[in-house]
Amino acid sequence: MNTAVLRTEFRLFRREPAAVFWIFLFPTLLLAILGSIPSFREVDKSMGGLRPIDAYVPVAVLIALIMSGVQSLPQALTGYRERGILRRMSATPVRPSALLAAQMLVQGVVALASALLALVVGRIAFDVRLPRQPAGYLLALLLAAAAALALGNLVSALSRTTKIAGAIGTAVFFPMMFCAGVWLPVQSMPHGLARVVQLTPFGAAARALNEAASGHWPGWAHLGVLALWTVLLTAGAARWFRWE
Repeated sequence: MNTAVLRTEFRLFRREPAAVFWIFLFPTLLLAILGSIPSFREVDKSMGGLRPIDAYVPVAVLIALIMSGVQSLPQALTGYRERGILRRMSATPVRPSALLAAQMLVQGVVALASALLALVVGRIAFDVRLPRQPAGYLLALLLAAAAALALGNLVSALSRTTKIAGAIGTAVFFPMMFCAGVWLPVQSMPHGLARVVQLTPFGAAARALNEAASGHWPGWAHLGVLALWTVLLTAGAARWFRWE
């Protein structure tokens, strides 16, 4: 990858205060707000002895990935194509694919940094235990990041303009937030609904992260769902993506 392109993309990202706030800061801010509610710091028997704040740390982690994947990345990539930047780059030594790779790397790293921030704040401020199965947690997190970025690429591939990318991203955003457990943690969902949600990328990611956080290796079924969605979404993005 061209390091100059990567540095440029990172500098451009830092100049977007909205993206920095919603991807890097908002998930942890939401976690802090929820943690300030006394009932969220009390054990809930319906959640297997967890406190609601314990269950919302993985949710905060996934919010960063969703924000990056379906809101920020499609807007950036579609904007480059709409303004003819990708087309003009094809006539230079720097290939358009280098720009796409750099943009994905920047988005992914910022989202993962946001996840780390949520884990640290949850531990320090609310005594949320760090994942007891760190290797499994990291694997589930990386697969979830890959699925989020693949989804963002597909949204960009299907969007001719940034307005369309924003509309599609918003349409996808709220269902994915629900599946991640933002309004109702996956552990608290009715059994039938939970089974359906676990077939979605972020529903599977939520279960995998929760299992790793509690000390168990994430279920291979959940990891498999994440891997399958990543492959399918990547294939769709590759099929329909256009440089111009």
